[in-house]
Amino acid sequence: MSLLDIPDVFIGSTDDGHTFVVLNRRIRDTDRLLTDAGFLTREHLGRTLYLLPPGTALDAHERAGIAMYGLLAHTHDLVDLAWTTRQDGATPSHEPDVAIRFTDHAVTATAATGRADAVLVQHGFIPAGAKQQYALTPGLGDRDVLSAVVRAEAHLYADGISVRIGLGIATPQDIPPASSRPGAAPAPPPTTQVQRRSH
Repeated sequence: MSLLDIPDVFIGSTDDGHTFVVLNRRIRDTDRLLTDAGFLTREHLGRTLYLLPPGTALDAHERAGIAMYGLLAHTHDLVDLAWTTRQDGATPSHEPDVAIRFTDHAVTATAATGRADAVLVQHGFIPAGAKQQYALTPGLGDRDVLSAVVRAEAHLYADGISVRIGLGIATPQDIPPASSRPGAAPAPPPTTQVQRRSH
């Protein structure tokens, strides 16, 4: 199972700057809600992806915000780890105070300040070798890992500490295939799909 498969709704960013939404259960009017907010629909490895191409942080923030508030009317099981929608982290060249990275085998973090160090430790990160390098405590389940990262990111953001979460997904084509989670959102009927973006 991928961390994208855990919540009902997962909002994230690819390394190349796409904002994406993955739905893991049927939610009424979602296709219309997301496409009205400017997301493009694409079928990919058994999932329906909703994508915003790279653009300005303000535009991505507004579009994702519209979609998120609409989705919250139907579920509170929503995780938003998209760096592309954050005003302080929406360009790849911007160096955040904290960088959290997902890899195949670990979740690591780098902190640039002592305040950031303290927040990471408070949420289950432990020192990992070099100074200001951290990793989540080994042995956590997927849900616990995702929960720790969400809590740490929210705490850092609330304290005015910039953070970027790298999901280890280079482009939309690298988004992992859908799991066999019961009740996963099916592809929308062909009449509701919008134009596909070619790359």
